[in-house]
Amino acid sequence: MERHFLTTVSFWLALSFPASAQQFPFPQHVRYTAQTIKPAVVQVVLDQATTDFYDAWKARYLVNGSVTNEFYVHYSADWTPELKNAISVSEGHGYGMVIVALMAGHDPAAQIYFDGLFRFYTNHPSRLTPGLMGWQQVSPDCAAAPDGDDSATDGDLDIAYALLLADRQWGSDGQINYLVEAKKTIAAVMRGEINREIWSVRLGDWATPDDKKFYYGTRPSDFMMDHFRAFQHATEDTNWSRVTDECYRVIAQIQSRFSPQTGLLPDFAVRLDTAPAPAAGHYLESRNDGEFSYNACRVPWRLATDFLISGDNRALVALNKMNGWIQTLTAADPAKINAGYRLATGKNIGHDTSLAFTAPFAVSAMVNPTNQIWLDKLWRHVASRKIGEDSYFGNSIKMICLIVLSGNWWTPQ
Repeated sequence: MERHFLTTVSFWLALSFPASAQQFPFPQHVRYTAQTIKPAVVQVVLDQATTDFYDAWKARYLVNGSVTNEFYVHYSADWTPELKNAISVSEGHGYGMVIVALMAGHDPAAQIYFDGLFRFYTNHPSRLTPGLMGWQQVSPDCAAAPDGDDSATDGDLDIAYALLLADRQWGSDGQINYLVEAKKTIAAVMRGEINREIWSVRLGDWATPDDKKFYYGTRPSDFMMDHFRAFQHATEDTNWSRVTDECYRVIAQIQSRFSPQTGLLPDFAVRLDTAPAPAAGHYLESRNDGEFSYNACRVPWRLATDFLISGDNRALVALNKMNGWIQTLTAADPAKINAGYRLATGKNIGHDTSLAFTAPFAVSAMVNPTNQIWLDKLWRHVASRKIGEDSYFGNSIKMICLIVLSGNWWTPQ
């Protein structure tokens, strides 16, 4: 089924599976860490921009699967991926589950969509690690793509976090025990996607100890410390603190040695067992694997979210470097934020722009009151962009960033 069947299917599902009451309905207006800031805009305007974009995002990307009560995020809805019949990736699936859980209340059918996303996740497991999701699916029957049936860590981290959100949002005494499922996924992440020798975040469950090149590599955009804190709270596994500490160690060493002027982090880092360093070009994806490109663009948002929630000063130190550099480079003009930069020099590596870069810098500006004017400019720029002006990646990142920017990002603990 395609998107134009979404309303009919949702109505049928609503009749068949009545939703539970929300415990944390949107908007929540969370009080973040002291001295952090939000855009200087009336709260109702912040909320309205978020709900309006959610409605457009859901209509464009949330799609019924090949099974009636499944949903997936159609990541190729407005672009053609290298594998032309690819329709879903675990990264987007994690985004979708987090977004829907946090927008419950505004969306009365949020639990129905969430449960449908959960079913799609469980029906498309990694062949290597039960409990993790195969990273890519193809049409017409949503089967695993060739080489797409192992995992990618970023998607699984968001899926696990979303299940904890769902437990807090709707409780776990309904058709799906969200808390039990969250703990299963967290355990699978620890088993298949954490290097328990040095407590680093692996690229996926395919990066095994037999392959040192990738086993001691990581993707800094997977450094989701707010998630790790929630995982520790839910499971009482203190090893998640080790993972958090390792992430901050890698950030500090790379900034000190390879990006002291910009503070930027690379798409991929290597040699975590000795001296962390940016990956060489074509390490895994592209010639820009060692630069600030379409993976690392998420780092400012992920780091800032942890600071907003936890107040961890290590995040503030890292972000102050990035924030100061990007404001100087662009002369405080958000429209001049480029889609990619050299780590050391800050030189452009392309000439396009994307919300995938601009929206995360907006969230990162929230960590310091000295950024208020810059933040307000970023808000106006990001909020004004329509759904058709970017693709799935930029629009999905914007959606999550709007939730944070509007003061509506709450944690399951």
